[in-house]
Amino acid sequence: MVEGTLTPPEAPNAARGSVGTRLRGIAGTRLRDAVSRLSQRNLRDTEIALLGVSAFIGVVVGTGVVAIEWIVQLLHQINFAIPADRHLSIGGDLAWWRVLLVPAIGGLIAGTAAALIRRSRERETVDAIEANALYGGKMSLIDSINLTFLTMLSTGFGASVGMEAGFTQLGAGFASRLGQSLRARRGDLRTLVGCGAAAAIAAAFNAPLAGAFYAFELVLGSYTSAALAPVAIAALFATLVVREGFGAESIFELNTAVHITGLDYVLFAALGVIAAGVAVATMTGVTWIERLFRRLRVPVWLRPCIGGIAVGLIAVIFPEVLGSGHGAVQLTLEQVFPPGLLLGLVAAKGLASAISVGSGFRGGLFSSSLLLGSVFGGAAVVMLQSMVSFFGLAGVPLDPTAYMLVGTSSVAAAIVGAPVTMILLVLELTGSLPAALSVMVGAIIASVVVRLTFGYSFATWRFHLRGVPIRGAHDVGWVRELTAGALMRRDFHTAALGMTVAEFRGKYPLGGPKRVFVVDG
Repeated sequence: MVEGTLTPPEAPNAARGSVGTRLRGIAGTRLRDAVSRLSQRNLRDTEIALLGVSAFIGVVVGTGVVAIEWIVQLLHQINFAIPADRHLSIGGDLAWWRVLLVPAIGGLIAGTAAALIRRSRERETVDAIEANALYGGKMSLIDSINLTFLTMLSTGFGASVGMEAGFTQLGAGFASRLGQSLRARRGDLRTLVGCGAAAAIAAAFNAPLAGAFYAFELVLGSYTSAALAPVAIAALFATLVVREGFGAESIFELNTAVHITGLDYVLFAALGVIAAGVAVATMTGVTWIERLFRRLRVPVWLRPCIGGIAVGLIAVIFPEVLGSGHGAVQLTLEQVFPPGLLLGLVAAKGLASAISVGSGFRGGLFSSSLLLGSVFGGAAVVMLQSMVSFFGLAGVPLDPTAYMLVGTSSVAAAIVGAPVTMILLVLELTGSLPAALSVMVGAIIASVVVRLTFGYSFATWRFHLRGVPIRGAHDVGWVRELTAGALMRRDFHTAALGMTVAEFRGKYPLGGPKRVFVVDG
């Protein structure tokens, strides 16, 4: 047998297969390019396309929120041995050893996971507000998924934080990635990021109006008629998904009507001023805890574990501090507690939330601020009733439910920086217009006081500490991207210095360009 380089019998088929694979790859690439060009043209030229994309974002984000909430509840069932239909923050018969150990173990897992993520992706995660303010709505979907995963771990193991920060990060990150794939213009991309955030909040609270205005107040920085339809549609579709598709319910319900007098509005204003102080103390408390951990020189990955130990110690006495606090909010609305216990819970929840965020657990203060405000309002109404009776107005009863709702909205509006969102949230969750009018007084006054005395919401305060020069989501990034080259125009017309009139008329007849530059080169 003569040795040679004969091709085996199956080689021609393999060659044909490789050619076919390449052809299919080329065809697929061209098809994707064609779809991208078509999508880009439709998204730029028609508002209907933008509305369709917004609806799609609402459906996807709403489904994602439901899935994450299910996972977090499953973690609570496994870690704390609670029933599937019960909120962790209701407390009750939790085993003391679980309360002590689970947050510490969760901190160790979350800290290790965060360290591994930082090793592979060293840059800081950009959230929706920063993206819209500085980067024209551009966010990383991978970074958003990582942050949501860490937030899910933190909440699932009992850290005193909420999932809302993770929800909005994931929703805005998905919307941004979709908009970039469709090559949306800067303004449209910023709107889509707002759609993702609105859908996340709407799905989390079953409140489309609150979700939409969360986007307007925080993520877009303003209300515009152009952004109204897409943001509202995203929030509406997300709510429909969780309400009709999965049967989700509101985080709390108002079972009785509120009774309000003229005196109440004066006291609501005073409550708003005090709530501003509670909000500022909570926000600065996070910074103080962070500085404390830096002075201890503890490895970054170990800090959440130490924070988890501290949260567990607090939760042995006040188990309501565990998790987001949604169940405890409903509990305070349904039952009457001694004012001393409520004041203790205010301090415990504020401290636990500050330790959780300051030690490195991922999550936000949205849910924590709702519980803080509710408990604060419950304690305040007892003391205010005593003051009213002292001044001879014992016959004027104060409605505890109204004051709890005012406290909830006031503290949350001051921390989150979105008073209209909180007013609408109370309106949608309670279905009570008198309750919404009540919280309007406290929420607006608390927001104004914090803005005048402190100057930041929790999000913008974090930007300030990082050295990011923004106070909101207003688009200031385009100024940074503006260069001399971008300002120059290259579509100009020229004429040589020695050109005759006849030559000029021949080159530029009547009806031609309005401006012609004479050059000597």
